[in-house]
Amino acid sequence: MTSAPKILAINGSERDGNTADVLRYAAAHARGLGVEFEVVDLRSIRMERCGPCGDCNDRTVACAVGDDIPSVVRRMVEADGIVFAAPVHGFGTASLMQTFIERAGVGYLRFDRPLSNKVAGIISVARRYSAGEVWAQLTVNALLNRMILVGSGFPATVHALHRGDAAKDEEGLRNVERLVERMSDMIGLLREHRELTGRDALAGGDRNERVGLPLNELVDAG
Repeated sequence: MTSAPKILAINGSERDGNTADVLRYAAAHARGLGVEFEVVDLRSIRMERCGPCGDCNDRTVACAVGDDIPSVVRRMVEADGIVFAAPVHGFGTASLMQTFIERAGVGYLRFDRPLSNKVAGIISVARRYSAGEVWAQLTVNALLNRMILVGSGFPATVHALHRGDAAKDEEGLRNVERLVERMSDMIGLLREHRELTGRDALAGGDRNERVGLPLNELVDAG
């Protein structure tokens, strides 16, 4: 029997606030579609900042900093889809999400791009300003990881200030619903193609984009 589709959401908020409320809303909607929806709250994991080693562009193996990032990356790899959700803090992406993008992306994901062809969704939460800028940054992060972004109409940006305000943004929450629905549909389509053809719908396994840097050419030659 085919397992239920699984979406893993990465919550980049430092608080159990509006972003968490939006993800709980998304989870309830996903369950109604038969989709498992789990959340990783970055505030609750052990996550170090990028260290002073400065050798990220030279390394050919995963990051040596010991924290919970490898376990989160494994959960992302096991999921069918990933939602990146973050609030606007100081007119930019909340620092927890920025740290996660640096630690996970530079330290683990770039070597063989294990998130390639997974379905991605982006949610930003803001009082008013910079919702689009944060949404755009997280979108570029998903594209860098060769993920599949599904159009869902207006971006899933939710406007809120005080705790509970997210529930009042009916248009924003409807856009979140559409995002979850489109992610579910795309996951189902990719699974169906795999079952019918025995192969993934999109090509994978291409050489890492870091190949071509002078140092990496030397590593390959050695």
